[in-house]
Amino acid sequence: MAKYLVSGSYTPEGLKGLQKDKASGRRDAVAKGAESVGGKLDAVYYTLGQDDVLVIVDMPDIVSVAALAVAANASGLVNVRTTALMTVEETDRALAKSVAYRPPGR
Repeated sequence: MAKYLVSGSYTPEGLKGLQKDKASGRRDAVAKGAESVGGKLDAVYYTLGQDDVLVIVDMPDIVSVAALAVAANASGLVNVRTTALMTVEETDRALAKSVAYRPPGR
């Protein structure tokens, strides 16, 4: 499975829901959502700043993480962005590949 970082910002109405559900309630809801598409919740962190919450999930594929992100965004109570995460080993394998690419204008 691949890891993804899901960053979220609550709307004012979403923050009211967070106050009602508490952080542990939202964690449980996200875990259930991830599991429903074959994934697993790895971690949840609440933050100060541009994002309100950072979630790390293990997902079987990009389609599954997209389904989770669409469901969250469709609620209208949180705006999420998803970032694929790579291990050091995966990054080394990417760096070892030879790519036939010509930069613009060269």
